[in-house]
Amino acid sequence: MRITVPQSELDDLTDRLSRTRWPDAAPADYGITLDRVRALAGHWLNFDWRAHEAELNALPQQITEINGDRVHFFHVRSADPHALPLILTHGWPGSTVEFLDVIGPLSEHFHLVLPAIPGFGPSGPTTRPWGVRRVAEAWAELMSRLGYPRYGAQGGDWGSGVSRALAAVAPENVVGVHLNYLPTPGSPDGLGPADQERLAKTMRLAANRHPHQILFAATPQTPAYALNDSPAGLLAFLGEKFDDWADPATPVPDDRIVANVAHHWLFRTAGSAARIVKESGPPEGSRVPLGVAVLPGDIVQSIRPLAEQRENVVHWTEFPRGGHFAALEVPDLFAADVTAFFGR
Repeated sequence: MRITVPQSELDDLTDRLSRTRWPDAAPADYGITLDRVRALAGHWLNFDWRAHEAELNALPQQITEINGDRVHFFHVRSADPHALPLILTHGWPGSTVEFLDVIGPLSEHFHLVLPAIPGFGPSGPTTRPWGVRRVAEAWAELMSRLGYPRYGAQGGDWGSGVSRALAAVAPENVVGVHLNYLPTPGSPDGLGPADQERLAKTMRLAANRHPHQILFAATPQTPAYALNDSPAGLLAFLGEKFDDWADPATPVPDDRIVANVAHHWLFRTAGSAARIVKESGPPEGSRVPLGVAVLPGDIVQSIRPLAEQRENVVHWTEFPRGGHFAALEVPDLFAADVTAFFGR
């Protein structure tokens, strides 16, 4: 198959962006600034979707139906017929765009499967609830349909929860899980000063959830009307997270921010992607071998002693740079660490 957005959709986007009714400016600590959103909107107006579409269509891809909803996925096989299959799961506000810069190096070592979570991007809006565990069950079914009895899993953000749940759902199939995001709450007893600082940061995040999580957990449909109707509103809402959650030393390029937002806009999934917060349960663990990459600019940093209380941690890397969007911010470090973990 090929991704082909109708020109009428692109023309409508240009028209809406060009007619944005901008708010007045406010102090920087009130939210993403007017100047920043105007700059991103200008970038989006000049963004070449057809060139991005060609980038996507250069990759083998399919759409299937699982549990009554569509799942779009890229399936890039390695030249090595004996390569380990690896399923990579994106997060929010991202999409499979997160992994475009690491497909090349990773496909040297792995058969790659990159699905869009139902309700995100080219998978399209959902017709029923899709929490983390149901996504994991769908991934197990997808890998079975592709003929992969043994495979690895990788993820950050929601992809972290999905990958861990996949190991719990299919422990006989998942040979290992690599994560670049793993909150580790717990007791400070026995922790050194650096880990105590990390725990304090983790507990502050747990006590003061991001505003969008509170909103999405309660009434995800309510903001969907605005996010699905205003590209500038969607750009501000998502772009703020790409700016704030990345390491200032390794910002996500504006081209990739706009591409991610465009996936939510053009496939009309701003609302359905928000529902995963309300529809998901608590995170799951397993005894499958776990690799953890800790990024200094992420919203939390994992604590190894606490992770080892719950997980079978066999690989731990402290990155020198990078934030929440590891594959976008530090693709070289990300690809090398994933390869090192599964090459153990």
